Amino acid sequence: MTQLLKVQNFTVSSDGFGAGENQSFERPFGDADPGAMMFWAGATASWPNRTDPGGSRGLDDYFTRDFAHNIGAEIMGRNKFGPQRGPWRDHEWQGWWGDEPPFHTPVFVMTHHVRPSFALSDTTFHFVDDEPAAVLEKAREAAQGRDVRLGGGATTIRQFLDAGLVDTLHVAVAQVQIGAGTRLWSSPDELDDRFHHDIVPSPSGVTHHLFWRR
Repeated sequence: MTQLLKVQNFTVSSDGFGAGENQSFERPFGDADPGAMMFWAGATASWPNRTDPGGSRGLDDYFTRDFAHNIGAEIMGRNKFGPQRGPWRDHEWQGWWGDEPPFHTPVFVMTHHVRPSFALSDTTFHFVDDEPAAVLEKAREAAQGRDVRLGGGATTIRQFLDAGLVDTLHVAVAQVQIGAGTRLWSSPDELDDRFHHDIVPSPSGVTHHLFWRR
């Protein structure tokens, strides 16, 4: 069975940015407003952090519910893992997510400054300094036959796109502009030479772009 490398539920602004400038501990998305970006998922019945009953059903809920389906490992860039740059000052930082990370799989964090692996609940974080193809090989082995999710950020996704390694992408475009930061694309049409591309508007106001390899 083929193991796919999938981008799922990655959200960008209408001008193509996945996050703004000036990321910090207080602002994981930098100058971008995470609420304005991710509202479509947070409003669904299947949003894992929901504390009250209800939530929307339909297309947005389907994508939110499908997020973990058949995923055996995740790859992410260091800036998704945390706000630090350069050599690790200490190893106390263990990600944004607390003692119960939402991944439930091995996670491979791409960084030029490796550190020892550690586990939180059922998620183990590994830190790797390697080319995308080599990282994907490690993630596929860890996934034990299931698919691998490429979690972001935008710079990391572009690395894997440029290396021709991504099989499917689901990108939600929110109707906000950021203006600067980490950019996934100038236009989604720039991927059309390599991917089939469907565009599905949602009643929530986001537009879902679905890509699969030609």
